[in-house]
Amino acid sequence: MSKVLRYGFLVIGLATLFSVVSVTETKAQNILGDILKRMDVHNKFLKTLRADVTMVKYNPQLNVSDTTVGSTSYLPKDAKHSMYVRIDWTKPLEEMVSVIGDDYELFRPRLNQVIRGKVQKAKNGAGVGNALGFMSMSKDQLKQNYVVQFIAEEKIKGDVPTVHLLLTPKTATSYKSAELWVDSDGMPRQAKITEQNNDSTTVLLENIKKNETLNANIFRLPYNTKSVKIIKA
Repeated sequence: MSKVLRYGFLVIGLATLFSVVSVTETKAQNILGDILKRMDVHNKFLKTLRADVTMVKYNPQLNVSDTTVGSTSYLPKDAKHSMYVRIDWTKPLEEMVSVIGDDYELFRPRLNQVIRGKVQKAKNGAGVGNALGFMSMSKDQLKQNYVVQFIAEEKIKGDVPTVHLLLTPKTATSYKSAELWVDSDGMPRQAKITEQNNDSTTVLLENIKKNETLNANIFRLPYNTKSVKIIKA
């Protein structure tokens, strides 16, 4: 075969490859743009949320996972108030968490103990507030704070179709990346936070109920300040 033919086939092959890559990138950008718009619409629609929640904390150095199960109530941040979250963990231990903005309280009834601290520094069950915080971010806020990339269209637990996104912070944070699995309504159904040391926390929401009336009092944990030991984290 002549060199001219060989080079001709090479050029055709490269042109075909580049055109496939270009089409794939265009499709990915279209999917990314569409899902961000859906998230924006959903963000404006969502007033309250109740759901079952499963949190899996993974330590890659030890190859050990810890799973915690419970339920959550959520009020997204708006012009009038900060984000409100209440988590009632039931397994493996009973614990209650209240998050208001970046402040949290963790009540451990078995120890008659309350831990108070900042969500961004949380190393316990309060860290779920980080994951839920993404639900109150607008499209502009996501783009302003993160490099947002489309990874794939995937199904998560319950056979729910989602778009898998990777969020890389543009400025230094306590974690190095976040991942979101967003359903067709534009709601993040699963979130994964990867710390600087590669430890990760994955939060999955199921049995979701939106825009039911929530009493603000539910975000007050049922303990007596005079009888519990309060620890500042």
